[in-house]
Amino acid sequence: MIKRVVDFFGDEGHARSRRRLFYLVLLLVVVADLLVPREHAEYLWDRLPGWSAAYGFGSCVLLIFFSKFLGHQGGLMRREDYYD
Repeated sequence: MIKRVVDFFGDEGHARSRRRLFYLVLLLVVVADLLVPREHAEYLWDRLPGWSAAYGFGSCVLLIFFSKFLGHQGGLMRREDYYD
């Protein structure tokens, strides 16, 4: 059982199936977000459907780019043979 799961997520032959699974899960999350009642939202943006998902995705992308910038410009990343 575990070998099948590892092969599914590690093998490039299953890339199309993984992508379809990702889109299905994404669709289910969006549909679930549309079902959430919003009458007690405190802020305007909390009433927008999908705001939390968009905010989380944007924050994640920003964090990745900032980390890569900091790693390259801040001197945190070194060449592979730096200690040789």
